[in-house]
Amino acid sequence: MKLQPLSYLLPILMLFACQAKNKSVEEKKLAIANELEGNLTNSVLASWYPKAIDSIDGGFFSAFTYDFKLAENQDKMIVTQARHTWTNAKAAIRHPEISYFEFGAKHGFEFLRDKFWDQEKGGFYWLLDKEGNVKGDSTKTAYGNAFGIFGLAAYYEQSGDPAGLELAKKAFYWLDSNAHDPIHKGYYQHLARDGKPLTRTPETPSTSDFGYKDQNSSIHILEAFTELYQVWPDPLLRDRLEEMLFLIRDKIVTEKGNLTLFLYPDWTPVSFADSSEQIIESHHLLDHLSFGHDVETAFLMIEASHILGFNHDTLTHQIAKKMVDQALDRGWDESTGGFYDEAYDFKTGYRVTHDTKNWWAQAEGMNALLLMDELYPNDPHRYFEKFEKLWSYTDTYLIDHEFGDWYSGGIDKQPELKTANKGNIWKSVYHHYRSLDHCIHRLRKNPALENQ
Repeated sequence: MKLQPLSYLLPILMLFACQAKNKSVEEKKLAIANELEGNLTNSVLASWYPKAIDSIDGGFFSAFTYDFKLAENQDKMIVTQARHTWTNAKAAIRHPEISYFEFGAKHGFEFLRDKFWDQEKGGFYWLLDKEGNVKGDSTKTAYGNAFGIFGLAAYYEQSGDPAGLELAKKAFYWLDSNAHDPIHKGYYQHLARDGKPLTRTPETPSTSDFGYKDQNSSIHILEAFTELYQVWPDPLLRDRLEEMLFLIRDKIVTEKGNLTLFLYPDWTPVSFADSSEQIIESHHLLDHLSFGHDVETAFLMIEASHILGFNHDTLTHQIAKKMVDQALDRGWDESTGGFYDEAYDFKTGYRVTHDTKNWWAQAEGMNALLLMDELYPNDPHRYFEKFEKLWSYTDTYLIDHEFGDWYSGGIDKQPELKTANKGNIWKSVYHHYRSLDHCIHRLRKNPALENQ
């Protein structure tokens, strides 16, 4: 009998090897998804709720110690309260069997409606004390009102309560009629109590962001409008959502793929690049590379494009990819994983200026890396490998396996954060809840089944 050459078996063997590799990757993804699920359910949500619900004065407690005891300063900011409302609404959809999430969403809505909404002038106040009294000068921000809309839209999605949608619509119209710039588009950030935009004067310190437009309020207005449009597809809202997407994509994102942090009303960048390093450092809050915002915005732009129904929006996808790629190329810690907080392009060259790694940037990074892996699985940046490394970093240096939840920054760089407060008016649950929820969903998707 004549023997056949083994070469004819090579394609078959390669096929089996490819199937085995794909199976191992899918098994790995499912295993990581289970780890994320355990952290989200048993550490993050279980640490915060229902403990964070303030049953005496309404809304949610703001400050917790490292071991989740109530801390001293319990002032309540619109951003945190709206984020708690959003998180409870989303968790109630995810876990309908747990009654206190549904209760928490309604509880949060009532506090936004009864205490944060200005019954006389409209709009959401910025800051209240624990009992719900206005603190400060009663000025308002587009950023804060955007998060009010964001939380209310999620509450309506979860509950179907028409009062939630009505307040969200009222907040949108208030913001749009007062803060929208009809000439240069977008929204002014700093507002008087009646909603009138506040502008810079010769007396405004150069280090102040007062009177500028900015990327942070812009990307979260985009996020809020995306959330609201899903439950209220209003034509004006759609126009504004498109407007914000194109402004961010085409004006705020630079040629290098990073965000300009602050801008003049006509969207001219605020930059200190031609100044001395001393002046640059003193103004770093206004002008630096923020890799966490870059990767977060990449996701938010693609999400908005998807919700708008732009099925072949290759430009938005390309720019979002550029944003993630430059963050990996310039702001990624290759040794242990993680995105650095800040960097700058000095005249003498590029340099990382703050190599700390805050919690929210790592959360947003995990979500963005898995999204890029889904869209560009064979890219040389090896997004899934980077995701694995970032999850390992997070599990090692950010997650508190003893007392629950996440530290506010990686303890490889800031070991003192191990005993710092777990909650304050700027740190709640929203960033890592969203990231874990989205990552679990992406990891459990099976492309082989979807393509059948």
